[in-house]
Amino acid sequence: MASVDPADPYLWLEDVTGDDALDWVRRHNDPTLSDLGDEEFEAMRAEALEVLDTDARIPYVRRRGEHLYNFWRDEANPRGLWRRTTLDSYLTDAPDWEVVIDVDELARADDTNWVWAGADVIEPDHSRALISLSRGGADAVVVREFDMQTQEFMSGGFELPEAKTQICWEDEDTVLVGTDFGAGSLTDSGYARLVKRWRRGTALADAVQVFAGEQADVIVAASVDRTPGFERTMISRAVDFFNDEIYELRGDELLRIDAPTDATVSVHHDWLLIELRTDWDEYAAGSLLAASYAEFVAGARNLTVVFEPDARTSLHQYSWTRDKLVVVTLADVASRVQIFTPGGWTAEDLDGVPANTNTVIVAADSYGDEIFLDSSGFVTPSQLLHGTPDGPVTPVKQAPGFFDATGIEVSQHFATSADGTRVPYFVVGRPGSDGPTLLGGYGGFEVSRTPGYDGVLGRLWLARGGTYVLANIRGGGEYGPSWHTQAMREGRHLVDEDFAAVAKDLVDRGVTTVARLGAQGGSNGGLLMGIMLTRYPELFGALVCSVPLLDMKRFHLLLAGASWVAEYGNPDDPADWEFISKYSPYQNISADRRYPPILITTSTRDDRVHPGHARKMTAALEAAGHPVSYYENIEGGHGGAADNSQAAFRSALIYRYLWKTIGA
Repeated sequence: MASVDPADPYLWLEDVTGDDALDWVRRHNDPTLSDLGDEEFEAMRAEALEVLDTDARIPYVRRRGEHLYNFWRDEANPRGLWRRTTLDSYLTDAPDWEVVIDVDELARADDTNWVWAGADVIEPDHSRALISLSRGGADAVVVREFDMQTQEFMSGGFELPEAKTQICWEDEDTVLVGTDFGAGSLTDSGYARLVKRWRRGTALADAVQVFAGEQADVIVAASVDRTPGFERTMISRAVDFFNDEIYELRGDELLRIDAPTDATVSVHHDWLLIELRTDWDEYAAGSLLAASYAEFVAGARNLTVVFEPDARTSLHQYSWTRDKLVVVTLADVASRVQIFTPGGWTAEDLDGVPANTNTVIVAADSYGDEIFLDSSGFVTPSQLLHGTPDGPVTPVKQAPGFFDATGIEVSQHFATSADGTRVPYFVVGRPGSDGPTLLGGYGGFEVSRTPGYDGVLGRLWLARGGTYVLANIRGGGEYGPSWHTQAMREGRHLVDEDFAAVAKDLVDRGVTTVARLGAQGGSNGGLLMGIMLTRYPELFGALVCSVPLLDMKRFHLLLAGASWVAEYGNPDDPADWEFISKYSPYQNISADRRYPPILITTSTRDDRVHPGHARKMTAALEAAGHPVSYYENIEGGHGGAADNSQAAFRSALIYRYLWKTIGA
């Protein structure tokens, strides 16, 4: 029987794979499945899986030399195929795909539940690849070298055991690697602290150190640009989640790129780009600056403003082709795509992009002039646009509509938060409907939530008569970095106040009632749900809290939690704990207040956000007499699902729960 710590009686549930903890998990999974696993659940699961597995989905690609590569999962290949084709074939209705790696076949041969975690293919000849594979969906991976000509894993090639590894090619026979080299080689966050040069034919233990960070750092990593004529090796040292020191490695010399540490720095050919998170000299936070790389590292500060935000507009995404910079901005969360020509930095709107859509860069060829964009809306299925920066881009693939959108309208509104800030949100549903309403939000790490198409949400919620609301609360990046930075650390309450303001506005405007209003969030959004439960329980009829942070007293001690101290604060610092303690859900459960029912889900294999958060919160809520349902996927990683079948199961579980609580 598990021992109990009086200060934290559920601490034993942090033992991820302990027998007592997993017995507790199974005892909680079973009643949840018994309660929700009816015929409607099975219908939902089948509908979700049809969306996820259908061959009518767009196969998104990226160019590597003469081929376009895609990773694909479907019913016949649940773990997936890494495959390739040519552009001419891709533009047809039925491309001829060549399978490079069959992950299902590999899993059977290795008797391991492999989950694809990516491929680093050496540029520019694409002769070798470093393949990353995860056991069950964890962040930790094994790495194996793959011969792209023979399409076989190389016997005696580069190979690394399971770890949170960072690796890249320096040349055909050399890699730069950060991994678990043993005692002292990892940061407090569990990521690489060292970068070493590992040459072919030598033991990993003999790799030569080229850079060392501090144990308190988040991570150090190397990247190599092998573009002929512009070869560079860069080293990044993340001193916290938002601050990096960037160096160029020239032989044995480290050359510091003297930009603000909280800026995003990138180099392409002759150009240095600096994206500002805070004001710098006369340049405003959210601006994108450009300079000659050679001049900047020599000490000159001849900077050109490529983009400057205003009260409604923010920088969302950018990527290089060989000669042009493709930039996506948001204006009240609607996309605009522009093409910048370096040097003069003149901008032109890209012809062919549909207006009033959510448009993102799927891929841009930094060795050529090809771009792929995806354009969609809440009720408008994705279309893939292809072309060059000179335009126009034209549709080459169209996703099907996965649900009947007849009568469903999309509108944008603004709620007023406690401090008077206008907070935008989208409402998606049939006007006048008396169906339940689901409110979604995230509110952290400058992650922007944009109005894209979601076939599973459409089928399991909208088509059945539900209304969906997306709240663009502070903590995100929808209005640039200040939309995030004001809600960090002691400003965290603004995230919660914004979300609560939207919930209240929905009821005040007659969109829904409290009894029929639910909310859903995962990871940092799961923390948001925990705060809604403990601080604003009167606003909701039900909540869904997935892969969450909830015990903010111990988050920095669990898995990757130390890397998020810059976002939330340090619980070990009394001044920080003063504001963290006011909202930490696990420490603020009340037995005297009435809480709405809540479904808490997590994954045993999540090695980013510890499953102990979800387990302990569930146990504490039960002890206080509150209605709580719990489900833990034994696999799945931080996304909560390792393949389409698991993803469909999880979606059906969540939407069935919502229909039974706020949809009845």
